[in-house]
Parts: sequence; C-alpha cells; structure tokens
Amino acid sequence: MSEEEKAEITKIGVVGAGAWGTALAQQSANAGCDVTLWAREDEVVTSINERHENELFLQGVPLAKQIKATNDLAAMGSMDFIFMVVPAQFVRNVLSDLKQYISENAVIVLCAKGIEQSTGKLMTEVVAEILPKSPLVVLSGPTFAHEVAKGLPSAVTVASKYQRVARRLSDAIGLPTFRPYASRDVVGAEIGGALKNVFAIACGITTGRKMGENARAALITRSLSEMVRFGERYGAERATMMGLCGLGDLILTCSSPQSRNMSLGIAIGEGKTGEEIMSGRRTVAEGFHTSSILAKICKDEELDLPIIMAVNAILHEGKDIDTAIMDLLNRPFVDEIENKN
Repeated sequence: MSEEEKAEITKIGVVGAGAWGTALAQQSANAGCDVTLWAREDEVVTSINERHENELFLQGVPLAKQIKATNDLAAMGSMDFIFMVVPAQFVRNVLSDLKQYISENAVIVLCAKGIEQSTGKLMTEVVAEILPKSPLVVLSGPTFAHEVAKGLPSAVTVASKYQRVARRLSDAIGLPTFRPYASRDVVGAEIGGALKNVFAIACGITTGRKMGENARAALITRSLSEMVRFGERYGAERATMMGLCGLGDLILTCSSPQSRNMSLGIAIGEGKTGEEIMSGRRTVAEGFHTSSILAKICKDEELDLPIIMAVNAILHEGKDIDTAIMDLLNRPFVDEIENKN
C-alpha cells in the first residue's frame, strides 16, 4: 500500500462495544477503515485485542485482527467518524465525557435508538446540545448485529443534512453486502429506530400470548400508522417511515425473537414481569425505557397512539395484559387511512 493510499484510509471510532457496536466495527474494518472500538468493560477490551472476539456481547463471531479495542475515550481524538453506539439513556453522559477529546470536524454517527427518558428529547437533540458544531449522521435500519458481523447482506439508512458527509461515510463503510442509502430526513431516520422497539415489545406480547400470525401482522401494520403519526408531529417525512429505517426496521424487529425487544415482549406475554426480565439481562432492550417517555409525550401532545400507550401501561403501570389487549380490540371502528381534510 502506498503512502498516498494510507493517507486516504478513513479512521473510525466506535463508542460502545455491545453487539451492534462490535458489528459496526467489524463492518468498517472489512471495508478497509482503521477502526478503534471503545468498551467500558476491561474484559471486552482484552477479549477483542487478544482473542479477536467479543466473548461477552458477540460470542462466536471472529473479528478482524485490525480492530483495536480500548477503554480510553481519548483514543477517539483523531477519528474522522465517531459512531455513538452506547444505549440511548447513556448517550448524554458519554458524549459529555468525550467532548474534550474530539475536534469540531469529527462527524458524529448516531446509532443509538431511543428517546431520552429524563427529558423526552430525541438523540439528535442531545447530540446538538453537547456538540452543536459537529456534523451529525443518523445510521439506522433493519439489522441484526450477528448477521452484519458475519457479512450477510444488509442495508441501512444514512441520514444527514450534509449530503456530502453522508456519502463520504457510505463510501467508507459500504460494501455489496452492507448497502447504505443516503437521506436528508435526520429526524425521520431517528424516530423510526426509536419507536420500532416499543412496537416489537407489543408483538412479542401477542406472540407470548399465542394470539396468532394474523394478530401480529395487524399489529405491525397499525404500528406503522402510529410511527407515521408520531413522526409527522416532529416534521419527519412519511416516505422515510416507509423506508429501511421505518418499515424495514419495524418488520425485522417485530418478526424474530433475535430482537431483544421482541424477546422481552414474549417473556412478558408468557407471564414474567418486565423488571425481573430486565434485571437478568446484560444487554439493553431500549423499548422498555422508551415506552414510558413516549407515553408521556403522547399525553402532553394529545397524540392518539394506542399501541404505545398499551405497552407503557403493561410495563410501567401494572395494567393486566389481557385487559390491555381487550381495550385495544374494543376500540371504535374507524377509517384505515386518516382523512386530513
């Protein structure tokens, strides 16, 4: 490799070494980028650097040897792109710690899917508060970490108001088996990723209650309607909700127990409580936290999103599951497509 080619190598820092962060590090390394992966846990750093595997969060997937793991945030200081892949409720604190090390030219790639529980703010709003001058990209779409890390075909939305930045990122990490599609609708890309987690819990509950495939298909479709309604409140484009980061992610997350949120819902549907399930997990089901703040936003904004309200009532208000289901089924019959005239 020539010195000129070396100079052109994109430096990518991934903050958060859970399954998805590790998969994105693997994808970036396979695309030829120089990758540094930050992990909070010392055992994860050791596992990746010495055995080239994240034995804690992505067991059984051999990782590219050029991935360097660290628990020092200062290592992010020279990166071209910084992927934020920590759980949504930790984004603010980690970004605040990271701020002192990075330049204003570093592009923040937001990969966390959720809404801040304490403030009701979107992750893009949190990033803008802490790093107001940093270019921002939202990366979201229908992706299971194990499949991306193994190089199975996937596609994602890469959204930014700076299309040049979005395309530079796509060129850096894209491969035939990992296809980034550019978008300008940053808010829409984020909302799709946040809300689908709550709907996946709902689908899991119906699966755990053995309500059948018809019920799940209807629930996914009505969930999309709620996603569009919520997104339009924030200025998101309807077309974005129909794309990879909306409908695509919704279908994937609501259709397989591989989804942490759906598997949480299945366990709840089978009779376990949300608290006991969450306490026994090392990984985070973002929808558990997002549901409560979404319900508050719906009340404050007078948004009619009954599926979200039902999930919150089951998870956080102690409502009986069968009562919540019957309340949904007994809602008045209405037109499928809302008439805005």
